[in-house]
Amino acid sequence: MAQSRFWTVLPSWLIYPVGLIPAAYLFYAAFTNQLGADPLDALENELGEWALKFLVAGLFITPLLRVARINLVKYRRAIGLVAFAYVALHLIVYVALDRQFGWWEIWGDIVKRPYITIGMAAFLLLLPLAITSNNASVKKLGASAWRNLHKLAYPAVLFGAVHYVLLKKTWHPEPLAYLAVILALLVWRYYRYRKSVQTA
Repeated sequence: MAQSRFWTVLPSWLIYPVGLIPAAYLFYAAFTNQLGADPLDALENELGEWALKFLVAGLFITPLLRVARINLVKYRRAIGLVAFAYVALHLIVYVALDRQFGWWEIWGDIVKRPYITIGMAAFLLLLPLAITSNNASVKKLGASAWRNLHKLAYPAVLFGAVHYVLLKKTWHPEPLAYLAVILALLVWRYYRYRKSVQTA
């Protein structure tokens, strides 16, 4: 109970400045040549990984509530928006710094490289969620429609994990671990949903 009370007194807006500290550090490190031999590649990859971390954190909120009785629901929207911020920064670095707004080259990457195709699909799935992550959208869409729309987060985070796996081009343990955790969380949600339907 003490732990639960501790979390409830922390304001949700703290998620934004605290969550974006790694991004600020990564840009500083990249522009001061502290990210290794290829700082641009490291910056792009690290931003993408932080996006995945926050997406996974968002998926963990419901299991924590149901299994451990730790209620972090009030932070879910902020966590989701910070995740999208990292996705957007990851994409901006790729478009502006890596490809330098070479739109035909970018289109060629999307068509020919599966990991970029899947990554772009994940971004497009997350975009309407970020746009509607506000109380006005909940009122305009209605709670039920809004909840259904935000279920797009599930395929989006799965696409993000697959994007990471394909990016490495080998069976690297870290992206595989992300994929395994995400699959486990999605399977848990699916069986919870099936159980609720059967008992309804």
